[in-house]
Order: sequence, then structure tokens, then C-alpha cells
Amino acid sequence: MIRAILTVMLFSVATQGASETRVPQSPSEISLGFAPVVKQAAPAVVNIYAKIVRQGRVNPFFSDPFFQDFFGGSFGKPQPRIQNSLGSGVILSGDGYVVSNYHVVGTATEIRVVTTDRREFSAKVILGSEESDIAILRLEDADDLPYLSLRDSDHVEVGELTLAIGNPFGVGQTVSSGIISGLARTGTATGNARGYFIQTDAAINPGNSGGALIDVNGDLIGINTSILTRSGGSNGIGFAIPANLVAEFLRQAKSGNDHFVSPWAGMAGQHMSADIAESLGLVIPLGVVISDLHDLSPLAEAGLEVGDVVTHVDGDEVNSPAEMKFRMSVAGVGGTSVLTRLRGEESAEVEVALIKAPETPLAEETTLDESTVVPGLTISRINPAVITRLGLLLSQTGVVVVDPGPYGGRAGLRVGDVLRNINGTEVQNPSDVKNALIDPGGRVQMDVLRGGQSLSLRFRL
Repeated sequence: MIRAILTVMLFSVATQGASETRVPQSPSEISLGFAPVVKQAAPAVVNIYAKIVRQGRVNPFFSDPFFQDFFGGSFGKPQPRIQNSLGSGVILSGDGYVVSNYHVVGTATEIRVVTTDRREFSAKVILGSEESDIAILRLEDADDLPYLSLRDSDHVEVGELTLAIGNPFGVGQTVSSGIISGLARTGTATGNARGYFIQTDAAINPGNSGGALIDVNGDLIGINTSILTRSGGSNGIGFAIPANLVAEFLRQAKSGNDHFVSPWAGMAGQHMSADIAESLGLVIPLGVVISDLHDLSPLAEAGLEVGDVVTHVDGDEVNSPAEMKFRMSVAGVGGTSVLTRLRGEESAEVEVALIKAPETPLAEETTLDESTVVPGLTISRINPAVITRLGLLLSQTGVVVVDPGPYGGRAGLRVGDVLRNINGTEVQNPSDVKNALIDPGGRVQMDVLRGGQSLSLRFRL
């Protein structure tokens, strides 16, 4: 455990056994610096070098027999590209568990971790989530490493002094200082990440991703993940994933999970705007309005209804669906959470079970074979687990494309397309799709839903 015992850095004055936080009062206090904190915390922050192999583009004439005969069988074959990724990570335990960002290491084929004392370790991702932009790595043959303690990020306050430690631009480990400038930030993103963040004005630059945001005790309060910028450099608005969510990822990784399991609410909600609050007779716009509920939702089971407003989860205020999901994710699957529900002028506390997304009905995931006209197409029946995995609308049912395969992709199908009809015949399960594509005649018409919009895809055989 790393904890810098640095009372003067807290600018505290002992008064009858208590301490009072105050601003520095003299030049000597200002000149003290953060050196003792950095000296103890920095060894737990590592540099990460990741190698990612990406497939090159396919030559449009790749399948043309003329060019194959003329130039040889290798003509037009996509050549793989090797992309190197540079980032940071934080050691969370002495036996080699490290946290970083998913966008740094999530798709890497080779990962090398270098500590501040120049030791190198091979590592692999054992648990990751692109949506949360978190990856937990395990270092090979690591033991007795320095690590950072996780602070309860719910107790972090705006105005606290903070340090960001990482490896920006590959120049080596650096430290920048600032304050916590905002909490409960949502709507920011890195790649496909959507979430709930701590905001800081400590400089965060490319390469800082996955690095540590620590307090003046040397405790980890967040993992640096992104910046808000127009120039590509730090403009004083950086975002970090709260330590409480990192703690849940670490717990699941140590439990043997190979993917992150978040409690399923089975609801769609929207931010409470001033207009919505006025229409509901609320003086202050607070909470999340439930706009849709799945039939199997644990919220529906607990008695919540469309139109209800959720204002708190386990006593913590929530003001967006992302914030509500964060609170439930931190609580973890298997227990319960208490939701404060507002219906009209009535307020009530409701206990809700924290469950995994149900596999009801069975997904029956199927990959079509050569007996069909679209071999390699992988499809699944829609259930809550599939809805969660592919980001579908709660109301969607039927059959969804999990992987279009080479022929399906050429026909225009995409991951997440919901199949409704094939040549005028309604499809409700994977076997219906397979039967419709075994001998469809000279042409195929597929009616699909993509992002809530209806499309017709036509192709000749």
C-alpha cells in the first residue's frame, strides 16, 4: 500500500485532535511541493507499449479471376498493418494486476509493460470493456510490486488538489498538478466509451491515457481516459474514470470473469430537463425519467413504471442514465440497490434486484452454412442479453445479425441489423432465416431495422 503521510501538503492545522483544510499561508508552505507524494506514488504507474495488428483494405479486384490469373493468386490480398499504441497503466496489487484504458490495450496482440525502475513484463488483458474504456491486465512473473490504494471516489470533492501521472507523447513519466474541477460528468467519450467521469484541470496529454489521477495522500481517485480539446493538446479539461468503478473491475477480474458483468436495469431513460420538470410539476429538474421498461426489467418487477422519476440510487443523486448505470455497476451483480422513486408528488424508496441481463428466450445463435445463399452469416434471437451486447432498443424482438460474414457484408448487412422479412416471409427465429435462405430463387429481399429505421436490401444470386 502506498500512502504519503504528508500533513503539510494538506495545509492542515491540528486543533484539538481535528484538522482543518486551508490554503497555504506563507511562502514556505507554498514551496513545499509534491515531491514526497510523487516519490511514493510514481513507481506504481507504468508505461505500456502495445502492438495491434489490423487487416488492410481488400483490393476491389481481389475476386476477379482475370487479375488472379494475370498477377498470381496473391493479388489484392489484404496485407496486415502493425500499429503501435503507447499509454500508461496503474499497478493495483503487488502480484501484478494493472489497470489501463481499453482503447490502449483492448485489441492488442502483444503488450509490454515497463516500470519506473526499467523492469519489463509481458502482460495480457484478462478483463476489459470498450464501453467503460477499462482494461485489467495481469503481468507475467510479477511479485511484490508497488501499487496504489483505491480511494472511495464518492468522497472526492470539487476543488481538491490532484496530480496526474503518466507517459505523455512517449517522453517518459511526467507529473502534472491541478484540482478536481467537476464531478458527475457524462456525455464525454473516447472511441465507443460512454460513462461517468471525474473532471480535472491537471494537464492530460496523448499517452497519459490509463495513467493515475491521485490525491495528495497518494491514493488513486481515477484513471485518466480523455481530454476535451480542439487542438489535440491539453486545454485544462480532462476526464478520469472514478476509482469505485475500477475497484469493481478489479474484483471481477480476480473472481475469474473474462468479461465485465454490469447489472441490467432493463430501462431506457432521459435526463430531466427544465421543460420536463415543469410538465411533471417539479420545482427543481432532478433525476432520470423512465421512458421505456422491458417486460423482464427488475425495475418493473419492483413496481416502477414508465413516467416515474428515479432521483437517487443507494442515497446518491442521479441526473442522467449514464450516472444511474454507474451507480448500479459499482454496486455489482447479485445484491440489491435502493432506488428513490418520484411519482407525481409521492416519493418512495424501492428495493431493486441487481441481476445480469436474462437469456430469455434462448439466443439460439447460429452461423449459416453452405446450404444457404449467405454462408458465414451469424444470427441470434433477440433477448435482453443480446440487446445489451449489441446496443439494441429495448422494444426490439426477432432475429439480429451478430456477424454478417463475407457474403452478408457484401449484400449490405451490418452487425445489429434486425431481420424482419425475407422475400415477404416474416422471420421470428434463426431457423426461419435459415429456411428462407436455403433456396430463395433468383433474388433475395431482406427487410431490416437499422437504428430504428426500416431498410430493404436486395441482391441477385
